[in-house]
Amino acid sequence: MRAVILAAGRGSRLGHLGSDRPKCLVELEGRPLIERQIAALRRGGANEIAVVRGYRAEMIDFPGLAYFVNERWAETNMVMSLATAASWLRAEPVIVSYADIFYRSELIRGLAGAPGELVITYDRDWRRLWGRRFADPLADAETFRIDSAGQLLEIGGKTTRIEDIEGQYMGLLKFTPPAWSAVEKLLSSLDARMRDRLDATGLLGRLLAEKFPINTFATTGQWGEIDNPEDVALYENMVSKGELVLEAPLSGTWPRAGR
Repeated sequence: MRAVILAAGRGSRLGHLGSDRPKCLVELEGRPLIERQIAALRRGGANEIAVVRGYRAEMIDFPGLAYFVNERWAETNMVMSLATAASWLRAEPVIVSYADIFYRSELIRGLAGAPGELVITYDRDWRRLWGRRFADPLADAETFRIDSAGQLLEIGGKTTRIEDIEGQYMGLLKFTPPAWSAVEKLLSSLDARMRDRLDATGLLGRLLAEKFPINTFATTGQWGEIDNPEDVALYENMVSKGELVLEAPLSGTWPRAGR
């Protein structure tokens, strides 16, 4: 199984933590996020991992990985970073991970085995985490609705109704070649400006509009996304209290990125 980590962007909201490095190199409990992602992906069954680099690309240099590059990282959004890995996405199923999240290997195994051409993970217990990250969880949370079979009905909208949110999309998904073919067909129908601005939830919403089926795979906690320094402090506090259990990075003599 192959996996791609989308690490081209810069974490501007991370302040001093991300001012001199890509977002994936922000540390949680003393280790960069990307090391935790690589460990979870490898333990979850990924035998080939690629990273899409962009901002400060030279700082992301780990042994045994493949690399793609989004030269236009500052002008484009996540979908165009993903498109740089098209050669992999056309060939076989690929797990795709955002660079600002952490998760456990059992989630990767479950996602890899989940049926469907395009499968996205979501946290059904999202209110517990969002309630600690935000004074008003609805200010950040987006609509997420599924049917009785677990197929996605709606994603990415704003709402004032908690009933419109059955979970939160995590930034971890699986593409098969037929799914990526549908994405390329969709992208070819958009002008260059729209392609450059398209983010992942926007892409998923457009695929739904085209009646492409999107399956979901649920988890309950034990993951997180990092948008700001307060997130790092929250997760490290949760670890210290035993509320969050992080998988250990892989053992061995890994170089510290950028050093």
